[in-house]
Formats: sequence, structure tokens, C-alpha cells
Amino acid sequence: MAELKTRATRKSVEGFLDSVKDAARREDCRRVAAIMAKATGAPPRMWGSAIVGFGDYRYRYASGREGDWFLVGFSPRKDNLTLYMTTWLKDNDALVEKLGKVKRGGGCLYVNRLDDVHLPTLTRLVQASVAGLRQREKALRSETEKGSPSESGKASSGTTRKKKKPSPGKREKA
Repeated sequence: MAELKTRATRKSVEGFLDSVKDAARREDCRRVAAIMAKATGAPPRMWGSAIVGFGDYRYRYASGREGDWFLVGFSPRKDNLTLYMTTWLKDNDALVEKLGKVKRGGGCLYVNRLDDVHLPTLTRLVQASVAGLRQREKALRSETEKGSPSESGKASSGTTRKKKKPSPGKREKA
């Protein structure tokens, strides 16, 4: 099984944030960091070279693949500030609609400027994401202690992996 390329590092979060060239984006990062730190109760850590993550959790897919990831995080990109909050966004459509000017993709929110976002709503979404992942991780630990694999086919992160059907004319490997 392939290893994840993005892992927690010992790089300086402050050094990374200080290197963000756009002053407004840098300030947005600091504001988001404060929201995420409060929601997780965890200090920020660098994940890879450009993601700031908070807290961590263990996930397991139905395939058996397991790994560690952050609860919530963000990355200042050239075009926007990407907020990583898992697939719990789809369970909170009403809150996402109240956010303001954001784009959404999977478990991410793409924000041009934090001033365009309703911060109390963003705070509630971050809290919901953290609570959902902690609940999933607790269920995963319980399953592991019982020694039974996941019956639901869902990963602790709330994602589902479907098996690919073989292409016509190709045989499945035995």
C-alpha cells in the first residue's frame, strides 16, 4: 500500500505564516489558525510544506488502509485560502449557505478573503467538523477493541470507497 506523501513535520508554523507574501492573506491565516486552535484545543503543526493542521485522528477505510491526518487545517494558496474540514460540510449545508462568498469542494472550503465570510458560522462549521471526526475515531477505536472490521464501509473520516468494476474485456486478478 502506498504511503501518504503529506505528513506532519517539525517545520515552524510561524516561519511558514511569516513567509506568506500577501499581508491580507497572512492575517487571514492567523485568524483562521486562532479559530481552529480553539476548536481543537491543539497547537498548529505543519503537514507537508504548505498545510497547517490542528489535532490529529486515525482513519481506516473499508479496504483496510489506515493512516493519520489532522482534524482541521488550512493552506494559503495563490488564488485562495483553502480550509480543510472533511466531508462534514455536506452534512451542514445550511451553515455553508450562511458563510458568504466561498467555493466548496469535497471537504474543503475555498475563501478569497476572510472578510467575505461570516466568522461565527465558520467557527460553528469548524467545531462541527472536529466533533464529527472525534466521534468517528471513537467508533473506530471501539471496533478495533472488539476486533470487528467496519460493517458500514465508511472510513473514520466519513468518506466511502467504492470498489472499481473491472473494465470490459479485462479479467480480475486472482
